Amino acid sequence: MLDVAGSGAQQTETDQRDLPTAGAADQRDPAASGAAAGQRDPVAGRAAQADLVAAGVAGVTIVWADNNGIPRSRTVPAGQYDAAVERGAGITPLFAVFDSHDGITFEHAPLGTPSGDIRLMPVADRLVRLAGQPGFAWVPGRQVAADGSAWPYDQRGVLERQVAGAAALGLDLLAGYEMEFHLSRASDDDGDVRPVYDGPSYGPAKMLAVDAFAEQLLRDLDRNGVPVGQFHGEYGPGQFEFNIAPADPVTAADRQLLARQTVHAAARAHGLRASFAPLVTLGQVGNGWHLHTSVFRAGANLLSGGDGPGGLTAEGGAYLAGLLRDLPAIVAVSAPSLSSLQRRRPGYWCGAYTFWGVENREASLRFVPATPLLGAGHANVELKPSDASANPYLALAAVIAAGVAGVEDGLTPPDPVQEDPGGWSEERRAAHGIRRLPVTVEEQLAELRANERIRAALGEELVGAFIAVRESDAARATGRDAADVVRSYRWLY
Repeated sequence: MLDVAGSGAQQTETDQRDLPTAGAADQRDPAASGAAAGQRDPVAGRAAQADLVAAGVAGVTIVWADNNGIPRSRTVPAGQYDAAVERGAGITPLFAVFDSHDGITFEHAPLGTPSGDIRLMPVADRLVRLAGQPGFAWVPGRQVAADGSAWPYDQRGVLERQVAGAAALGLDLLAGYEMEFHLSRASDDDGDVRPVYDGPSYGPAKMLAVDAFAEQLLRDLDRNGVPVGQFHGEYGPGQFEFNIAPADPVTAADRQLLARQTVHAAARAHGLRASFAPLVTLGQVGNGWHLHTSVFRAGANLLSGGDGPGGLTAEGGAYLAGLLRDLPAIVAVSAPSLSSLQRRRPGYWCGAYTFWGVENREASLRFVPATPLLGAGHANVELKPSDASANPYLALAAVIAAGVAGVEDGLTPPDPVQEDPGGWSEERRAAHGIRRLPVTVEEQLAELRANERIRAALGEELVGAFIAVRESDAARATGRDAADVVRSYRWLY
């Protein structure tokens, strides 16, 4: 992504439009985001190592996200980076069954013992010198079996397979994120929230309260190769948001992890503490990571230029209908935590019901149509029930699997809903085919277990580990009040 020997100021691509899925397609070759990106290249590894050492970099942090959406890592000395590219770093396979609070569950039989080892391989062409941590570089990792073969619990590999499957059908996708987070004043207390600003939302005074932080963050995101469309003070106390420009799905997920690292480093540099947790304080608005996707055939956006609502083509409507059909199972992956369930309330613009609407911010699937000002490439579908507790690779894999299946099956979406059905009677919602998304862990897991498409997309081994982790989290929360559960997730993200 960046010239590791330079200052880090170079950026390979930029799209400064306001919405994360607006505009022309990312110019990367989609194949570069697949298995080819993780192939070992010892010559390139040695060259990168020489550049890192010459630039004074001390270590390279190899990062992946676990089944709770929590980044995990190994750091290798810069002088041993070529060895890491060639052979990877050893990690336990039990990371697949870590729960949100670092408990290890042995309820998934294939990972039922403490024995074994796998390798964490740097995706070498994604190496970045961290602007906010000049002594370190960052690179996403792929998990492989000890002999270098594919490992079924590698979340990045799951997404790579879905992208390849869509491409085989002539479909390309773009994805981007709106990333909301909370900023508190750092302290040595028990972790209570102390918002940096509690005044009017969306105004310049809220940005002025974090002026130096905001300046560093925008510079560091740019230098780290994360193109951002806008940054603003959000609705909640101490809440802010930026959006990441569209890219192919694997690049989008990589960037999401890198953006998180960048935010946390900038916050620390200014005596602040950042939280991306779905809910920081019970009763307040929460942090969503709204996931935007667009689908293309032969370079044409299928979500615009047609006769359907908002300009949907028949295939674009089928893509949206596929998302709607599988929405409860998707949400079990894209917003899976106990904190997610507490955030997802009617009337909070976070997607509590199974319906779609054109620019309806209460809808779980908000269709953002093309406009003359922004062009046809701008059209996208926003998934509202999506947050930091989701593994970004798995969430995107579930979305792609559902949407592509809708296209294959030639689905037609129901009429869009332009109201908030939360105020409707149960009878009226039922007449429109609208139901509440799951409100308990048991309901979410039942939807995932019952959905053959999403299970097949993730793979039965990974689904088994994912369910075991969710059940471990639920057992840990038994008997605790809601506020205590929210606090327990507050600083995990």
